[in-house]
Amino acid sequence: MTGDAEHCLLSLRGLGKKHAGWVLRDVDLDVQPGEVHALIGANGAGKSTLVRIVSGLVRPDAGSMAIDGGPHAPGGKAEAERAGVQIVQQELNLVPTLTVAENLMLNRLPRRFGFIRRGELDEAARSALERVGLTDVDPRTPVSRLGVGRQQLVEIAAALARDCRVLILDEPTAALTGPQVGRLFEQVERMKAAGVAVLYVSHRMEEIRRIADRATILRDGRRVETRDVADLSVDEIVRLMVGREVIEESQHRDHEVGGVAMRVEGLSCGDAVRGVDLAVRRGEVLGLAGLIGSGRTELLRAIFGADRAEAGTVRVGEGEPRRFRQPREAVRAGLAMIPEDRKQHGLMLPRSVRENTTLGSLRRFAGRWTGWVRADDEGAAAAERVAGMDVRCDTLEQPVAELSGGNQQKVVIGRWLLHDAAVLLFDEPTRGIDVGAKAAIYHLLNELAAQG
Repeated sequence: MTGDAEHCLLSLRGLGKKHAGWVLRDVDLDVQPGEVHALIGANGAGKSTLVRIVSGLVRPDAGSMAIDGGPHAPGGKAEAERAGVQIVQQELNLVPTLTVAENLMLNRLPRRFGFIRRGELDEAARSALERVGLTDVDPRTPVSRLGVGRQQLVEIAAALARDCRVLILDEPTAALTGPQVGRLFEQVERMKAAGVAVLYVSHRMEEIRRIADRATILRDGRRVETRDVADLSVDEIVRLMVGREVIEESQHRDHEVGGVAMRVEGLSCGDAVRGVDLAVRRGEVLGLAGLIGSGRTELLRAIFGADRAEAGTVRVGEGEPRRFRQPREAVRAGLAMIPEDRKQHGLMLPRSVRENTTLGSLRRFAGRWTGWVRADDEGAAAAERVAGMDVRCDTLEQPVAELSGGNQQKVVIGRWLLHDAAVLLFDEPTRGIDVGAKAAIYHLLNELAAQG
């Protein structure tokens, strides 16, 4: 059952969306006032498509929606927001050239005689930032200067600051650490108490059990079941969402650890990375841990040459110690990097799945004398990698922008697995990826480490 529609704030009936095929089909869903309703499913199950339809970003091809019993058929995001629907999307949608305050108040900048009232704007921004724990962020800071985690919190703050009847959170904690997640959940509880209906999309089972009242499981674009979260075990949720049992790899395989594959000495880059020393050996998985703003991403970018280091060296294998000025130098030395922000730094969104998969290894498929790419070899390699990563796509020629966030992440990882790298730098590699794919990636990391 989906609930009593007469007492629902948000009601969906027969909702469907078609691209090359049906990505969402015949979905019924009811969300009560003051309820956190989780949407659960594997990558490509239709979760993000559903919430984008509710928020006016995508128009459905079938079905109907209602809010408080009245028809809800927004022609765009602005119209949905006027109806009280606010969404925090999985992919960041801030304007990088604007300040934090301008992004927070983008559609309602305080004005007088045509001029923005900066003092009032900054005051409103500080109040919104305080609710998500960003008290140390200057509202006049360009949002492009913030890391992905803090940008995510700015998006959440913007949604919480607006009039809201239906709040949609699509993987809101993917880039957050424990304290930030706790602060977010405090705000969700406040919205519940105010009678707001919350749609919560997440792959993190422990969060769903902590915050959600009911859950709807989607698989291959269809609703499988809706149940009280208290009546669902994690194993049952996983089985319903993937259609089979998933066994997660809980420990590393035993294998030999060899000599040093990469040594970093005295690396400094801006204020975030100061005099870092580390060494990782062949066959070793070395973890970097820290809160948002601790410099994890900045360190990897400095090692890879994506940000220009000011001091220190990186030595790969038996090579000379050096400081990479740009990523191509690092790639040639034997490094590869899966970035945290796949949309901005990991993918060419308008290009095909095939092109994005083989981008880092085109020399492998180039003719010896002509330099032309051997299309058959390239396509076969891309198909093998896409199948190995279980990427859900219609064809290899489908634009990667049309894939779900998790499937996009699989494409980025698959690209570098085609490349013969000595050291792989993974920055949040399971961000936005379902539990089945996470198990596969952990297994893959162990396999790669076992190979040295």
